[in-house]
Parts: sequence; structure tokens; C-alpha cells
Amino acid sequence: MIVLLKKGKPVFILMIALGLLISLPHPSALAALVPTDATLDLQNETESRAKVLQFLAREDVRAALIAEGIDPAEADARVAGLTDAEVAQIAERIDELPAGGILGAVILVLVIVLLVVLILKLAGKI
Repeated sequence: MIVLLKKGKPVFILMIALGLLISLPHPSALAALVPTDATLDLQNETESRAKVLQFLAREDVRAALIAEGIDPAEADARVAGLTDAEVAQIAERIDELPAGGILGAVILVLVIVLLVVLILKLAGKI
């Protein structure tokens, strides 16, 4: 009998430990249905962040960043640090901005100035 207790002691200790582990209180799982708008918001946030990062990955944008003295990797890191609302606002503005940026406005001003000079020259004022 003593030999059986000595050989069974590790098994007995293991059984006591498992019994105590099982009897400990477990936190209850909180599960609920996820509303559709929450799922869509998450999808929109992911798409907005991808759109901004895709915009920053373009070669012309990278060249413009480097010309302004901004490291493209730093710009990517800053986009990663933006809140979801800020990223959504930037992604919305990317769609609204003209493709040429300020270049279109500069060309328009030059054309207007040239037309005014041409009209003044034809009128004999210059």
C-alpha cells in the first residue's frame, strides 16, 4: 500500500491541480450580433486608408514629397498614425482635388494675362 502511494503521489498531485484549475471561475464570453453599419464603417475605414496609401505610393507624389524635403517613408508612417476620421477626410479630398493640382490654375492665369496683353496690343495701348 505504501509503495502504491509513493508511486501514485505525482499523479495524485496532478489530479488535485487539474481539479482546482477546473473549479476556478471563468469569465463569461460576451457575444452579440455586429450591426451592419459597424461592419460597413470598418470596411470604409480600411478602404480610405488604402486609398491614401495608394496615393502616396504613386511615383509623381513620391517625387513631389522628395522635392519638398519630405521622406516618403515618414509620410507613410504619419498616415498610419492618423485617426480613422482624418483618413476618411483626406481620402474624400483626394477624389475632389483636380488631377493637375495648382498647375491648372497657373496655366489659366497665364492664358488670361496673354489674352489681356494681346487685346491691349491690338487696341494700340501698348
